[in-house]
Amino acid sequence: MDKKLTIKDIAKLAGVSKGTVDRVLHKRGKVSEDALLKVNAVLSEINYEPNFMARSLKNNKVYSICVSLPDPSLDSYWLPCVKGIEDVVQKFKAYNLQIKIFYFDPESTESFISCNESILKMAPDAVMLVPLFYKETLNVVEKYNDLGIIVSTFNNQIHSSIIKSFVGQDLFMSGRVAAKLLDLLYKKGSLVIIHIDESYENASHMQEKERGFRTYFSEKENSDYTIQTLKLHHPTIEKDFKDFLALNPNLDGIFVTTSKSYHIAKIAGDENTSKIGIIGYDLVDENCTFLNQGAIDFLIHQNPKRQAYLGGMGLAEFFIFGKEIPNTTLLPIDIINSENINSYLE
Repeated sequence: MDKKLTIKDIAKLAGVSKGTVDRVLHKRGKVSEDALLKVNAVLSEINYEPNFMARSLKNNKVYSICVSLPDPSLDSYWLPCVKGIEDVVQKFKAYNLQIKIFYFDPESTESFISCNESILKMAPDAVMLVPLFYKETLNVVEKYNDLGIIVSTFNNQIHSSIIKSFVGQDLFMSGRVAAKLLDLLYKKGSLVIIHIDESYENASHMQEKERGFRTYFSEKENSDYTIQTLKLHHPTIEKDFKDFLALNPNLDGIFVTTSKSYHIAKIAGDENTSKIGIIGYDLVDENCTFLNQGAIDFLIHQNPKRQAYLGGMGLAEFFIFGKEIPNTTLLPIDIINSENINSYLE
C-alpha cells in the first residue's frame, strides 16, 4: 500500500477519528486500547513513515552539536574528519541542526582542556570529541554530563558509562594486525614500536596499539623476537632515530603507531640501511608516497572521514528522527599496500 497515506486516510482505514490517529502518532493525549490497536494495525500494514522534516521544522527546536577535533593544520591525518563532518552538515541542511568544530593542539593537554572549556560555555545539546588524553577526557566528560550534554567519541575509545557512543577501530586488534604482518615478513628478529609526537602516558590509543602488538608475540609459540619501544618528538626525531639505528644495526621491523611513519621511512632511506620492514597508519600524502616507493610495506587505514561522518550522523539522527545511537560502531581494519592503495584514494 502507499506509504504516503494521509492521517485522514489512516483514520478511515482504522475506523477512528483523525484526532485519534494524531494522538497515536505523536504519543500524546488519551487513546482507548481498542483504538490504539486499530491504528497500530493499520500503521504496521502500510509501513507508515512519518514526515520527519515537517515534524522537525514545526518543532522549531535548533539542535546544537559541537565537535572537539585536533587541528588539521598541525596533523593532516585529521583533515578528512572535517570533510566527514561537512558531509553531515550538507545532508541535514534542511533541518534545524547546527554543527560547529573547535580545534585543539593534539600534542597539548592544555589546548585540549581549553577547547572543551569553550564548548562547555556554549552548552550545546551534544559534543563529539576525539579523546586523545585519557585523564583530561574523563574530567571534561563529567562536566558535560553535569550539564546534560550528550557525549559521543570517535577515533579512539575511552570506556565510560557517561559516553553515549564510540565510532572507530578496535585499536588493540589493529596492533595485533601490525604484529602479524611483521611476523609474516620476518619470522624472527629485532622489532621496535615507535610513538611519534604524542604523550604516550596520556595517549590511550597508542597504548592500546602497543598492547595488541606485544600480546600477539607473547601468545605466539616459539617466538624469537626482541621488541623495544621508542618515543620520538620534534625537533629531535631525526637525531634520536639515527642514534637508535646506530645502536641497533640489525633492526628488522618497525611498527609506527601514528600517521607519521613517513618520517621513519625517510630517515631509514637516507641512512642507506638494509631493508627494514615498516608498518604504519593512515593514508596521508607522505605515507602514500613512501608506500608506493616500497619504503613502507603496509599502512593500516583508519578511515577518519567515515569515523567523523558516522559519529555526526548518529547524533543528528538521534535528535531529528529519535533514532537510537549504537553504543559502539567498529570500522574494518583495512590493510593497504602499493597494490591496492589507488582504490582507497579519492
